[in-house]
Amino acid sequence: MVLSDTYCSEEAHWIPVGSVSAIMIYTAIDNFYLTEEQLQNSPSRKDGIDEDTETSIRRYGCDLVQESGILLRLPQAVMATGQVLFHRFYCKKSFAKFNVKKVAAGSVWLASKLEESPRRARQVIMVFHRMECRRENLPIEFLDINSKKYAELKVELSRTERHILKEMGFVCHVEHPHKFISNYLVTLDTPPELRQEAWNLANDSLRTTLCVRFRSEVVACGVVYAAARRFQVPLPENPPWWKAFDADKSGIDEVCRVLAHLYSLPKAQYISVCKEGDFSFSKRAMDLQSQTAAKDAPQASSPANNDASSKATPSLISVETGGSKGTLVIKAALDKVKDSKKGDDESKNEDDATREVAIGRSKSEHRTTDGSSDRSKERDRDRERERETRMKAGDRDNRGRDSDRERDREESERARDKSKDRGRHRSKDRGKDSGGYSDKSRHPSSRERDYHSSSSYSSRDKDRHRHHSYGR
Repeated sequence: MVLSDTYCSEEAHWIPVGSVSAIMIYTAIDNFYLTEEQLQNSPSRKDGIDEDTETSIRRYGCDLVQESGILLRLPQAVMATGQVLFHRFYCKKSFAKFNVKKVAAGSVWLASKLEESPRRARQVIMVFHRMECRRENLPIEFLDINSKKYAELKVELSRTERHILKEMGFVCHVEHPHKFISNYLVTLDTPPELRQEAWNLANDSLRTTLCVRFRSEVVACGVVYAAARRFQVPLPENPPWWKAFDADKSGIDEVCRVLAHLYSLPKAQYISVCKEGDFSFSKRAMDLQSQTAAKDAPQASSPANNDASSKATPSLISVETGGSKGTLVIKAALDKVKDSKKGDDESKNEDDATREVAIGRSKSEHRTTDGSSDRSKERDRDRERERETRMKAGDRDNRGRDSDRERDREESERARDKSKDRGRHRSKDRGKDSGGYSDKSRHPSSRERDYHSSSSYSSRDKDRHRHHSYGR
């Protein structure tokens, strides 16, 4: 079985397959490392971009990745992975063909998925849009999700992510030096304040090409050495401490040199080098870029015109100086005639100018009168509309009042009907009570008693009178 020997960092696994008892399989994971010569011959250099410009654009893209990760509240691992992917992509592609802003946004979006802290495309686009407005001192405008600009940005973001995956061969494993720093410092028994300084230096090293030149162990050793030198903490040299961590002294010195050069550079600014047209997350930035391009075009054409005029003047001078005296006299006469003609032309031009001015004034006055008449008509129309609206509102109020009155009348009639019904029910109840079903009939009052007693007395007297009459 033939195994590939072109790898830098690999893991070995023994797996039994069929009749073969064991097969050694090498899995290349972290194999994206370039030499200094390969970086000097990068695609950007082939397209005419010098080293300083490429370094500045790389730092600008890493700043975008770091700042966007902070605004998106992503962990540091996501921002570190995004910067490594950014550097790897531009080791295979040129800044002249892919805009740095698009690639930075695509790197952040892809890194958030790789580190299991995904963010939506809408969030990434909004953050980069806001960052662009702040960096270029533009008023922060609202980016509508339903607009055409947002749809275009979303398509560009997904397309850039596919480009990155294609160039990486879908192998996006990244090993950071941060996980080695803590172990190294604990092993070397260093003070605790050295850990934060080494961590900061590791974050800053991601703005350079160290992540594509050296393994993470070498970068971690260089960061620890730089932090120890800054805090003046001695490290063991007999035996050398870096040999215990699989690093060499030349790599550590190169890491320290690159970091020192990074801190001597000014803040990175955006440089437009993309040949396929500039890219922007906001409309106003695009308008400003188009205006600057339009201004640069006349400036570029003006030197050519100056050269043509300078070439034409010597020929005229040579013609004038090359004749005899007679020709000079003739030329003088011709010049006088020309001057007279010029005077006439100038007078005519002045008359024409005065006429045009008068015509323009009359037109402007006519326009002003027309404008004033139109304004008065519009005012009258507005007044009529207001009157109509007021009349309608008055009619609505009157209708409302009439309806309220009708409702009050209906309610009063309903109340009267209810009162009549209640009176009828009460009269019926009184009739029942008089029929002997109430308590009053069982317990008569004093007046009723007197009445009944008087009536009973009179009936007795009548009976007595009748018996007396029958006896006679």
